[in-house]
Formats: sequence, structure tokens, C-alpha cells
Amino acid sequence: MQRHVDNTQAGDGTEAEQDEAPLLAQQPSFRTGLCSARCGLALVLHISLFVAYALRVSLSIAIVAMTNSSHPHGWSGSAPHSSYSAFAQDAPMYNWSAETQGIVLSSFFYGYGLTQALGGYCSGLLGGKPVLGSGLLLSSVLTLLVPQAAELGVSFLMGLQALLGLAEGVIFPAQYTLWAKWAPPLERSRLMNIADAGCTFGTFFALLVAGIICQTLGWPFVFYIFGGVGCVWCLCWFLLVYEDPAHHPWISAREQEYIVSLLAHQQQVERPEKAWTACAGDVRQERRHWLMFYSFQGSSHGHSLPLVAMAKSLPLWAITIACFCTDWLFYMLLTSMPTFMSNVLHFDLRENGLLSSLPYVGNGLGHILAGLLADFLLARRVLGTAAVRKLFSALGMLLPAIFLVAVPYIGCSSTVVVVLLTLALTIISMTGAGININHIDIAPRYAGFLLGVTNTFGIVAGIIAPTAVGLLVSQDLQTGWRNAFFVSAALNLFGLIFYIAFGSSTIQDWAREDTAVQ
Repeated sequence: MQRHVDNTQAGDGTEAEQDEAPLLAQQPSFRTGLCSARCGLALVLHISLFVAYALRVSLSIAIVAMTNSSHPHGWSGSAPHSSYSAFAQDAPMYNWSAETQGIVLSSFFYGYGLTQALGGYCSGLLGGKPVLGSGLLLSSVLTLLVPQAAELGVSFLMGLQALLGLAEGVIFPAQYTLWAKWAPPLERSRLMNIADAGCTFGTFFALLVAGIICQTLGWPFVFYIFGGVGCVWCLCWFLLVYEDPAHHPWISAREQEYIVSLLAHQQQVERPEKAWTACAGDVRQERRHWLMFYSFQGSSHGHSLPLVAMAKSLPLWAITIACFCTDWLFYMLLTSMPTFMSNVLHFDLRENGLLSSLPYVGNGLGHILAGLLADFLLARRVLGTAAVRKLFSALGMLLPAIFLVAVPYIGCSSTVVVVLLTLALTIISMTGAGININHIDIAPRYAGFLLGVTNTFGIVAGIIAPTAVGLLVSQDLQTGWRNAFFVSAALNLFGLIFYIAFGSSTIQDWAREDTAVQ
């Protein structure tokens, strides 16, 4: 551990030099165009994450229609009861307690956490395209089976949710594996955040539309419609996506060279002693070196991983702890906001879906704007990479914590509460240009696996948070929600302090293998 700390301190100078170095010096210029292959990938990933999140939150809104909310402490069995008059008459209703509902919602994360690191590892070996596509297809099929599982009982529904989590767990790590090969350093924030905005827009769509479907067609059709759309989109995924620029049949030679050279040049800026000065006068030879370096740096990582070095890496721990704390807040709102709107603010299902979805509109727009602003600051050299990551992480973690602390003191003023929660989920999106991208900064070659590792810790928060909310709320409604908001705020503050102290943007020594390109 002491050796790593010394290396980190010694690397501070390197990081400072990197921030001052002209990252694009002597590199080809190629502005981002809406018709470029990398922007096309961002759009396809946006839609894929849109579908994935619509699938995963569909139960969060449908469970309001599935359960008899007037008996929060009722029996937690699975026998259906008479339909609520506001819902479609053919839809069954179940008398599940608040504790049972929390356990059902959190069961998704038991499976989701198990395949995070595995998904990152497999995407490094097999490629991000097949891993992500397979996970999304399986998730869509499992969503179609939710009504049948609910009829069989709570245990079957919990098991199906866990399987759904297993399938969706590979999606995000596989996405990072793709971006490590596709995203130039100064476009990384905007491209990845445009793709990530699909998560919140998908949540918005599901929370808005699912309530209408429950009232008109019945809650089972939420899962039939969403699952069917997911299956159709998977066909588009396998037809449109390519693993890297070298295998894309329609990418221009200019864009391909632009991506390849910048990804290679990033490493040269950070390690100038390894630059290929011998070929400075030979453009074709230099391009071959770029291609050879890119094929290593953005390629599959092979079967072996530097696990011991990773475990000793303070910058990686900084990302991990910050992700855990942020995900606690995010997942609490993601899974519990419909219940909060229904039981505390007393909205019917249609209003519940609309008001629950509003904060996610702000979050999706915030993701895009944060990515654009972060890349602007980097391109204009206003701030270095490390400073940008920490600035956006600080804004995205501290301000939402303040808003959550304020919510319990507003009372039942629905307008003010929705405004505060919208601001919280809008501003938390700034972490998309901070801790969420930092994996690729410190270890692009292992980005998918590292995202899987840090997400696993975040999923632990996703398991605990809904269950904790259910337990707190079952004791006392108002006090329970207040304590839930306070705990989330305190965790965010702790994670921010740790990240600012130990976060970095320099590629770590254990993420390099210079001999591979010599």
C-alpha cells in the first residue's frame, strides 16, 4: 500500500503536466458531426439504455396498481384480491405489505450486482457488442414473464426480478468497453453522457406511460408492451453496432484515423518518454504506430487482470466509494419515488406517474449539458482533467444532498417537493462528467471491468436502500421518509470528501503494458 501511495504522489506531477499539455497538439482535426459513426453509436446506446431502464423501473410504477395501498401493514402473501376501481377491472391486486414491496423491488439488485464485474470481464474478452445485446434481449424476454410470476407468488416474482438483474447487469460494463475504443478524450464526456441520458429518459417514459397503461389496459400490459419493444430493438442493436472503428464498414477514413490517433496520443502525452520520436518524419509509419498502440490500449484485456494492483489503487477506491454513496441516493429515488408520491403526497396513479417522471427529464437534460460543458472546459484548457472530474462530482453530490435535507421540512406542498426532487435528480447528473467517466481516465483498457466492480458496490446500495426505506416507512410514514432522505444526504457528503482527497485522472501504472507496443 505504501508503494502505491508513493507512486500516486509521484504521479501528481505527471497529472499536472498532462493537464497543461496540449492534448490535441499535432493531431488531425475532425469536429464532431451528427452523422459521424461515434455520434451514431451514442444515439444507439442512448436508445438501448432507454429501453433497459424502461424495463427495470416498470415494476416500480406497476406495483402501485398491483397492491392494496390502503393496507400497508397487511399480509404479505400473494393471493390476488379484488381490483381497485381506478384500474382495469381484469387486473388482479395483491395484498403485499410495505416491507414485502421493498423486498420485491430490491430483489432485482441481487442479480444485478452478481454480473457487473463478470459482464465487464466478458466484454473485455468477447467485445461489448455481443455482451450488451445479449443482456438486453434476455431482459426483454424476462419482462414479458412478470405477470405470470406475480400470479405464482411473491417468491416467483422475486426470483424473476433477480434473473432480470442478472441479465441487465452486463449492459453498463459492456457500454464502457465500447467507449474505450470509440470516444476521443476531449469528446468523452459529451458522447458518454448523451448515451447515459437514455437511462433517465427511459425512466421518465416508463413512469409516465406505465401509469396510463395500468388505468386503461391493466398493469400486466406494462410488461407485455415494454418487453415486446425491447425484443424488437435488440434486432436493431445487432444490425447497427460495430465493436470498434476498425470494423465499422461505413466510417470514413478521416474519422477512423482521428479516433485512433487521439486515443494513442493520450498515452503519449502522459508518458512522453515512450513517444515514438524515431518515426516523426514518416507519417505512414507514425500512423502504423498509432494503429498498433490503439489496438493494444483499446483492445480486449485478455484473461489475466492486475487484481492486486487494482485493490491497492486509491484513485479506484475513490471512484468506488463515491459511486456507492451516489447510487444510494439515486436508487432510493428510482425505486421508491412512485410510492412516496402515492402514500405521502396522495396522488392517483396517473398523477403519480407524471410527477414521479418529471425529475428524470431534468436528469437526462442535465447529463447532456454536463457532458458538453465538461468537454468545453477541457478543450479550452480552462481546467485540467482531474479538476473537471472533481468539480462536476462535487456539484453532483453536494447540491442534491442539500435538497434532500430540505424536503422533510416542506410538508405536503407537492409543487415545492417535486421542484426539489427534480433539482436533486437534475444536478446529480453532473457526476456523469465526474466519477462516472473517471474509470476510462485511469484505466481505459480495463474500463468495462472497473465499471463492473464499482457498480457492484453501487448495487449493494441499491439492495439496501429500497429495503431500508420500506422498513423505515413501515414504522412511521413521515419520520421514515425524513430519515431516509437524511441518510442519503450524509452518505453523499462522505463520498464527496473521499473522492476529492484521493481521486485522479492519470492512467495508472497497472493499466499500462508498454512492452506490448515496443
